[in-house]
Amino acid sequence: MKRSKSLLALLIVFFVMMLAACGQDAGNGSADKTSGTENEGGSEDTLRIGLSVSDLTLERWQHDRDFFVSKAEELGAEVLVQSANGDEAKQLSQIQNMLSQDIDALVIIAINSDALSTVVDQAKAEGIPVLAYDRLINGTDIDAYVSFDNVRVGEMQAEYLVEQVPSGKYFLMGGSPTDNNAKMFREGQMNIIQPLVDSGDIEIVGDQWAKGWDANEALKIMENALTANKNDIDAVVASNDSTAGGAIQALEAQSLAGKVVISGQDADLAGVQRIAEGLQTMTVYKPIKLIAEKSAEVAVQLAKGETPTADATVNNGKIDVPFIKLDPISVGKENIIDTVIADGFHSYDDVYKNVPESERPARP
Repeated sequence: MKRSKSLLALLIVFFVMMLAACGQDAGNGSADKTSGTENEGGSEDTLRIGLSVSDLTLERWQHDRDFFVSKAEELGAEVLVQSANGDEAKQLSQIQNMLSQDIDALVIIAINSDALSTVVDQAKAEGIPVLAYDRLINGTDIDAYVSFDNVRVGEMQAEYLVEQVPSGKYFLMGGSPTDNNAKMFREGQMNIIQPLVDSGDIEIVGDQWAKGWDANEALKIMENALTANKNDIDAVVASNDSTAGGAIQALEAQSLAGKVVISGQDADLAGVQRIAEGLQTMTVYKPIKLIAEKSAEVAVQLAKGETPTADATVNNGKIDVPFIKLDPISVGKENIIDTVIADGFHSYDDVYKNVPESERPARP
């Protein structure tokens, strides 16, 4: 009997120890490791990257976020994502919050390229490297900048329109005046257009900037431009697809959509659909997966204390920032299938859903 009681006691002790061990395993596995959230914990060995997004209400940045997070996870990092939804003060506050969450690197898609020096300086003081994603951050010490050749983007926009309309009346629809990229796009556009203005082939009949890249703002600007010019406009150099969309609404109201050539950028689905329908002339496709994954790779390198390899430098008013430069792609009706559809960025059915079957190109 004693032997039975002893055996029973041993079994009880064994089961208690097993339960305790299981409890420890469950506790270790329960730490919040979900990327894209404001998690407080995570393994001490896991790299943590803060990603501050300018505005996730825009389709473009949703793609960037998804590809960035996926690549960072693949590389063994977790990502804290926050969107400022176009609010500069909110972005500053969110970044300050991220800096208190023990991150190893900070990645910023800036709303205002000139308004972030305070929080970037704070990050640097805390030993946290900073990567400017697609938009340069001015007047402060950042570690790297990953973007497309933005001057070349503007050149592509102007080149495509000039090829269609080599002479005539041009309206310039700039992007957000607080976005450094918008200024670089304009620089590229004028590299192509200015010689034709000087020769008298092109007349610039208006030049305005759409605050926040807002389509409604672009709609109002275009309505006023058409009124001021009695609808006599041959080309609209719009700096992205959102502003192009707003301008096209105004053109449609005057039965001019498809008659006035108009550029864009980002290859948003709505923009590519308009190109397929003949309402928008072109867009510039900046392979989002390419920039997002490259940025994730650079962020992980910075988090590890490594120095990424740069293609060039760009001065931000304080230092020459290492610039990892990527190549954009011009997209018109003739190469939609070979670019955005071939890359899987948009599907054939989505792009051509508003185009009659008889007018669609062959399915790839």
